[in-house]
Amino acid sequence: MTDPFPDWFSALERRHMETLEFREVRKALQALSSLYVERRGKLGEGKALDSAGKRAAFALFYGPLHFLLIRSIVRGLGVSGPPPRTIVDLGCGTGVAGAAWAVECAPKPAIDGVDVNAWATGEAQWTYSRLGLEGRARKGDLQRMSLGGAETAVVAAFTVNELETAARDALKTRLVGHKGAVLIVEPLARGVSPWWDGWEAGFREMGGRADEWRFRADLPPTLKLLDRAAGLDHAQLTARSLFRPAS
Repeated sequence: MTDPFPDWFSALERRHMETLEFREVRKALQALSSLYVERRGKLGEGKALDSAGKRAAFALFYGPLHFLLIRSIVRGLGVSGPPPRTIVDLGCGTGVAGAAWAVECAPKPAIDGVDVNAWATGEAQWTYSRLGLEGRARKGDLQRMSLGGAETAVVAAFTVNELETAARDALKTRLVGHKGAVLIVEPLARGVSPWWDGWEAGFREMGGRADEWRFRADLPPTLKLLDRAAGLDHAQLTARSLFRPAS
């Protein structure tokens, strides 16, 4: 089966480098990286996507990295059985988590994405279309999103750590009780997810598993250049995950 990633990334590069110079995207990526690492408290204020440069950096850099990471995790989990009919992507961003799972399925499920940022949902809609996936992304509150039944899988990638405690606890209750498959992905660093042990215990009680992942990254040239120019190093993609199959 032909890998859809190269063509999608080429289209993504054309889309976001058409009106911006490389140095502008690189500078924005440095600011974005600093925000995620050193000033996480500003994320809730929308600082991550408050300029054209940051939006381009988010879509062109973190989007592809997360796509490759989530796809590798789905493959590593070796999910067996019939694929879900729908994948609900909570905090979908540019749509890459749901898309990365969907492209590994046959037949491919539809994707239902939700995010608080309207620009991100527009990008997610473009991602689904470009990858030949059926899907819709909408601006909204992930807490109000219907999770469906046993034939609906749920993914939340780099989303749970950005929630307030009460919202996170409420989401945990919903996800643990969900009948369909659930995949949670977060950074390896425990500092951004002090709640992880409690979630892991809840998932294990329901027949789930917890994993830590390290994958060698084969990045396109532009992604490598951005990585080096911004002083980052993604020769290896890492994450931790919680997964529970459909009951």
